[in-house]
This record gives sequence, structure tokens and C-alpha cells, in this order.
Amino acid sequence: MQLQMATEIAPPEQGEAEGCIQCQMGSKLVLFVTGKCHWGCDYCPLSDNRRETPDMFANERRCSNFEEVIEEGKAMRATGTGITGGDPMLDFDKTVLAIRELKKAFGNDHHIHCYTSIPIKPDQAKELGKAGLDELRFHLLDLSLERYSESVNAAHEAGITVGIELPAEPDKEEKLMDLLKELDDSVVEFLNLNELEITVGNQGNMDVRGFNLAGGITAAAEGSAELAIKLKEAADGMSFHVKFCTANFKDAGQLRNRFRRRGEAT
Repeated sequence: MQLQMATEIAPPEQGEAEGCIQCQMGSKLVLFVTGKCHWGCDYCPLSDNRRETPDMFANERRCSNFEEVIEEGKAMRATGTGITGGDPMLDFDKTVLAIRELKKAFGNDHHIHCYTSIPIKPDQAKELGKAGLDELRFHLLDLSLERYSESVNAAHEAGITVGIELPAEPDKEEKLMDLLKELDDSVVEFLNLNELEITVGNQGNMDVRGFNLAGGITAAAEGSAELAIKLKEAADGMSFHVKFCTANFKDAGQLRNRFRRRGEAT
């Protein structure tokens, strides 16, 4: 498998999530809707100034209202928005309002994806779909679909494209291989594997688990890329698409493309 170059915008793979396609182009507004999260994942890369904050950030801009969020989206000619946190579902009403405001400002073609680690209730999935959410990415805390199956099915029934997004943890190979079998023939349409990164926010925890930097200028954990590639190959022919996003591309490609787009528009 050939890895994507750090600054390369690769052609979309068959079955790749629309949110990923737009994100690679740098055309997605990143809306950090809340820093609230009660899971305490040891690999969380979030910086201290974002943890538990109620503040919103549109890209790097702190926003006190949705008018400012829309202004930032227009400034970069955003084709879509990725809603992140924290966990957006811990401020559910604010997240639903964000989806509605973005759709009202940019139209129904403005693609919105959102992340959560929470097994949301069916009525919440219905409300998200009604508001206009296009894509929901579940972060499975126990690397199993079991406790999320009702939420996943409810989101699918609400017209939302459902995916899973996880870091490729080098010491979780067996569980991740089992997860592939769970996802096969489910309504899940894609699995995104992110290269595990060692950051200022998680370095102590990564040291405890024995993870080292892969080397070079990357923040990637040694062994993460190799596992992600193995998982992608193992999922060949299954009912869902597997995408591997490298730490280098996130830092030098995706971010640079977004900055360039923002600069060209001002």
C-alpha cells in the first residue's frame, strides 16, 4: 500500500466518506463546539486550553456566537463543516443549533459531519437527521460495536451516513481485527483509522504504554501506521471502506490546504 504524501491531495478512494474528501481539500470549516468530555481517553491529543472549555472555535478563531462561525466559514469559502470537541453530544442542543445555522447560511449542499463517543438515543439520532446532519462518526470506546448498535442503526434510519473513526493503537491489533468482522455487513459505511500521535497533551500516558515516536519529523507513534495498513488490507472485500489518515498528512497536508484556502479568500 502506498501512503499518501504529506502535502498531496489524493484522488478519492471508492467508498471514501464525503467528509474526508472535503477535509483533504482544506474546504471544511472545523467547528470545535465544546471542550466537554468525560471519557478521559489516554491518547486524547487535545491541548489543555481546549479541555472542558464551553467556548466555540471556528478553525482557530474563538467565537462567541454563530454569526462569527458563519463569518469564518464564508471567509474560507467552506464547502462543509466538521463538528468536533470534546464530545459534541455533551452539548446536544448547541450542536443541533450549529447544524441548523450552518445549513441555513450555506444551504443543504453544505456537508456536515460530527463526532461522538456516546451511544446516543434513537430520538437524538432522529433530531440530528432532521436538523440536517449528513455524517456521524462514532468513536468506539471499547473497540466494539455492541453497545453502539442501536445508535448506529437509528442514525442510519434517520438518513445519516454512519462511520467509525479510531486511532490505530499498536497494542490493540486483536481487538481491531475483531472489530472488522463486527462491522462487515452492518450499516456502517466506513472506518477511518488515524495514525496515533504523541503530543504534549498525551505524552505522559503514551510513555506509560511504552509508545515511542516513529522517527523523523512526525508525531506518529511507532507501529501505528503498520497496524493501520494491515487492517486496511484485512478489510479488503468487506462491506465498508477503510481509510488510513497519516499524522504527516493531517499536519502538513490537510491543515496547510485549509490555511491556503483561507488565505486565498482574504
